[in-house]
Amino acid sequence: MNTSLDKISILGAGWLGWPLAKKLVKQGYYVNGATTREAKLDELAQDGIHPFLIRLTPDGPEAPQLTRFLDTDLLMINIPPGRRDPDVETNFPKKIKSLIEPTIAAGVTRLLFVSSTGVFSDAQGAVGEDTPPKPATASGKALLEVENYLMEQKTFKTTILRPGGLFGGERKAGRFLAGKKDIPNGNAPVNMIHQKDIIGIIMKIIEQDQFGKIFHAVAPQHPTREAFYTREAEEQGFDRPAFLENGGDGPFKIVSSIHLQNTLNYHFKINLR
Repeated sequence: MNTSLDKISILGAGWLGWPLAKKLVKQGYYVNGATTREAKLDELAQDGIHPFLIRLTPDGPEAPQLTRFLDTDLLMINIPPGRRDPDVETNFPKKIKSLIEPTIAAGVTRLLFVSSTGVFSDAQGAVGEDTPPKPATASGKALLEVENYLMEQKTFKTTILRPGGLFGGERKAGRFLAGKKDIPNGNAPVNMIHQKDIIGIIMKIIEQDQFGKIFHAVAPQHPTREAFYTREAEEQGFDRPAFLENGGDGPFKIVSSIHLQNTLNYHFKINLR
């Protein structure tokens, strides 16, 4: 079995994958980056990333250079399930599963799948990595099916990373609810993670070769939705959101990242106030 970890292929070079790829290149890794936008290929190349045009479909990957892309020590799958797809519960697992046969054939030994805390319902209360997920949405069910499928594979080790709500970079949290009225569940705790932290966590997973694991990537602080989004809007110059006076009484989901902090010895850079 190949034990080196020098070449990394990132399927989904967007908000997370692109800056992560740039950081990996600076650290000396050979990085392949896949996008669905042809216009982006030159931009990736300018950052030292080897660019590939890959589109996953339920019938199989559309990728003329897939074999080259999968000539790697680690495959990172970082694509959203597609919440607007009415058939996401069947289409997304088909897309991922269609990629796994060529992945096995290529001899890939490690896989990192970026999932979501959406595999838990909002009614599950405090959840950790040992909590059985009970997704309430079609996209959450699709993600959980893919998680289980990947963890069952024997030819490579899969680590599942479940980030909370993503913000940072061009994803300005203050814009998410800016100016909206009568917003419910203002008392619900947020489960968020900043771009800097999710990139830092993935770097730790790679550097420590932490595969065959499940990690929850969520900031340790859980302010209320009203407190978090109001502060973000004010600091970023957006209109304040207006929450209902009855902030809701839950139960609300609170995702723990203690296992990640202890296992990776990771200290979060961005604290939520």
